[in-house]
Amino acid sequence: MDTEFSFDFDKQEKKRKILRLIIRIAIWVMCISGAIVLGYLFTVVALEKTNMVGSGMEPTLSDDDILIVNRMAYLFSDPERFDIIVFNKSGKEHRVYATRRIYGLPGDTVQVKDGAVFINGEQIEEPINVDPMITSGLYEEEVTLDDDEYFVLGDNRNDCEDSRYFNFGNVSREEIIGEAVIRLSPFSIISKLNLKEKTEEEE
Repeated sequence: MDTEFSFDFDKQEKKRKILRLIIRIAIWVMCISGAIVLGYLFTVVALEKTNMVGSGMEPTLSDDDILIVNRMAYLFSDPERFDIIVFNKSGKEHRVYATRRIYGLPGDTVQVKDGAVFINGEQIEEPINVDPMITSGLYEEEVTLDDDEYFVLGDNRNDCEDSRYFNFGNVSREEIIGEAVIRLSPFSIISKLNLKEKTEEEE
């Protein structure tokens, strides 16, 4: 007696194709969703928009300039000399932050004399265009910074409050919100603003 054995290969192949298509669509949806979530977290958690308050950073930054702050800049590394940081001196949450440039790092010995900044006995070579300082304030004599302290100055040296003054003081590590990286209008990379022109020898 003949036994018939039939198997619908076309039907099974169609099922496999449909399954592969469903898997591809699911992966595509997960990738798109993940990208959207990561983008949202990056813009909300990593970056913050704030305004420059006051004239303390002129001519680099002006009052009411809109700044983008990289909140993740110091997650895996420490602030560096000449970084422009945004910080909260009160330690409380609010939308108005201070913005200054770092000169003294934790453990440095800092002094302001003859209108210039001296770090560990050596005069700092300014990377930016600034006026000589008229007032030394608290740093007329050498001061050694604590392990979590940063000595900051405004670029508008003779018309701003900064670490030279008692009511402003040094900035602690925990007070730093992040690094100011972009000025929105006119659009500029902040680290490229107000730099001294290089001489032929330096180039």
